[in-house]
Formats: sequence, structure tokens, C-alpha cells
Amino acid sequence: MKYGLIAEKLGHSYSKIIHEMIGRYDYELMPMPEDEVKRFLNARKFDGINVTIPYKTTVIPYLDWISPRAERIGAVNTVVNKNGKLYGYNTDYAGFTATLSRSHFDVSGKNVLVLGSGGTSKTVSCACRDLGAKSVFVASRDPRQGQMTYAETKEAAIDYIINTTPVGMYPNTGKSAIDIRDYPGVCGVVDVIFNPLKTKLLLDCADAGIPCADGLYMLVSQAVASADIFTGRPVKRGEAERIYAKLRRNTENTVLTGMPGSGKTTVGRMLAEKTGKKFIDTDEELSKKLGVIADFIKEKGEDAFREEETAIIKAITADTRGAVIATGGGAVLREENVRALRENGVIYYMDRRISLIEPDGSRPLSSDRSALKARYEERRGIYEKTCDCRVINNMTPEEAVRRIMKIQKVRKI
Repeated sequence: MKYGLIAEKLGHSYSKIIHEMIGRYDYELMPMPEDEVKRFLNARKFDGINVTIPYKTTVIPYLDWISPRAERIGAVNTVVNKNGKLYGYNTDYAGFTATLSRSHFDVSGKNVLVLGSGGTSKTVSCACRDLGAKSVFVASRDPRQGQMTYAETKEAAIDYIINTTPVGMYPNTGKSAIDIRDYPGVCGVVDVIFNPLKTKLLLDCADAGIPCADGLYMLVSQAVASADIFTGRPVKRGEAERIYAKLRRNTENTVLTGMPGSGKTTVGRMLAEKTGKKFIDTDEELSKKLGVIADFIKEKGEDAFREEETAIIKAITADTRGAVIATGGGAVLREENVRALRENGVIYYMDRRISLIEPDGSRPLSSDRSALKARYEERRGIYEKTCDCRVINNMTPEEAVRRIMKIQKVRKI
């Protein structure tokens, strides 16, 4: 191997994609247990590696030289082999500070709470102190000298929170190390997790109106800084922004919600074909499992159907990235469905004038005009509240596709 990433587990990693988008070398992902890490480093049969959880401190004793910044932090995530000698650096520092800058988060003179005490926590804490933070509090489940319990942090006046724990990371999503409501004065949150793009912590922040940022830009920026070190040639300016935007668009799901008959399936298929993405229709997946949906609802009831719908949505969103997903008309009625769809998706509400929607006898909840109108009045506010973008769809499917693609092109990421 010439270049790559070592870690205990790597099922969630985008690093290979990012480094190969930089385009200077092939890049491998190498999950390995700790005893293998020792043999790997001693063998020194690589040109450059990145290091992630939980080996950012493990590698240090095997290095011949460590940069002053990495030594001060006490964590290394980039190692270069120069003529048989191993040199250690910390490019997470550059990635994190770039994220703060891009998010317009100014920690100078502020109280910062860092969740977790591993290698990334050390990096984040050092960077915040260097940027002039008034205080940096570190919370740990097993606090050591100078650290706090999670319960103790609720009593502190916190301005910014940085999550460096793996809580909420794929595949164990839907969890958060804290309840953001316990920190009423917070003005910004960064979660260094990048898969899912929106952890429970970030979704909670968005619902509370708290500015927040995920870890994808940090990941891209540290990779660019690593490429500089690996090759000895600076990556051109703006490359991190280009790679980040492309990667985010490629990994985000496009989720279509709206009334039955609003064009979700038709537009979704066309959009997927136009963009080269996979198309998934949650109602089609339900039909494969349940048979005729109208018959299932008639026999088992709507509540049973909604339970099945939730299970399908969670199963789809758990492992789906970069797809177009058309949802059933009532999918947004459950908050847990919306949260699952939002973790890695942008929700587009297909708002079609009710007079243009025809009743469908195969859908028991909108089988005639009066039932359709009742559902529309009941759900319209929910569609609007739960979407990221509203698409007026009183038009041809082709025009709707063009509108969505235009929104995606100009939407601020």
C-alpha cells in the first residue's frame, strides 16, 4: 500500500472517495485491530497514511518525529514514511478550524464544551484555546483530571458545543450524547461526525434554531491538508470547497414528499434518470412486502400500515446515500419518519394544487374528492413545516425536474 487510512472500523468512511477526488494517488481503506497496527507500523511498507478512531494516540510511540503542533495536541492523524523514518502530523487541526471559519463560528472569548476525550477532542480543545476561547470544558463518561461529567456541564455557561464522540454515528444513528435543551445559551454546535450528515444532535439543533455544522467539511479539509504533506505539493486553493460540494451532493438523498397524486413518483423517476441516481419509492417497497396497500389497511387498519411504513423508511434511509426517494403521502405524519429521511436527505415538498390531483380508488385515504380535500387540509401545514424546499408542481413533470435541479445547483451547502 502506498497511501490509505487505518482504523478499527471503516464501514462509514468517505476518505477513499475524497483522496481520489484530489487525484494524486490511489488510496486504500485498511480496518485493522490494534495488534495489527503495531505490525503495520513496524513494517513501514507505505508512503503515507491517515489515522482515525481509535489509533490517533496509538501510533505516536512508533514515530521517529512528530510535528510541534501534533506533539502539543497529543494526537496524530497523518503519518508519512520518508526513507524509512515515520513523521507524524495533525491535519485534523486545519480541518476543524476551517469548519469553524466556514460556519462563521467565533470561539474567541467564549466558553466551549467539548464532548469526548479521545484524539479528536485533544485537537479540538487545542484549536479552541489557540483561537482565544475563554474556557474549554471537556466532558467524558469517565472523567479524568480537569475533565467534567456530562451532568456537571449542564451547570456551566456554554456558548459553543463540539461533539467529538462517536455517539450518533452510522450505523448507530438516532442517538445523542446530550440533550441540547440543557444548554439554553448555546449559539453554535459542531458535530465532527459526517455519516450521517445530520446526527440526532444536529437535527435537535436545527429544530431549536441553533446554528450547527456537521463533520464533512472538516473531513475534506484535513484530507486536502494531508495530500499537501503526502506529496509535498500544495493542493490548489478552493479544492476543498469543490470536493466538499460535490461529495455532499453525491451523498445526500433527494426526498420527495407531498399528497398522493402530487407527482412524487413520476418526477422522482425522471429526476433519478436525469441525475444518474438510484430511485426508491417507499410505497412500492411497502407493496412488495404487504401486497395491495388498500387491502392491508382495510384488514389491519391504518395504524398497522403506518408501523410498516416507518420500518420501511428506517431500513431504506439507514444504508441509502445519494438516491432519489419518493415517499407515501402520509409519511410525514410521524416525526420519526421525518427524522430518518432528514439524516442524509434534503426534503422537497411537491406542492400541487388540489384541483389538479385526481382521486385514486386504490388509495383508501384519498379515494374520492371529499376525502382528498380532507387529507390536503389536514396535511398541508405538516408538509410545509417538515420540508427543506417547497416546489410548486402545477406543471409538467419535466418542468418540476428542472426546478428541483435548479434548486440543487444554487442551494447553499
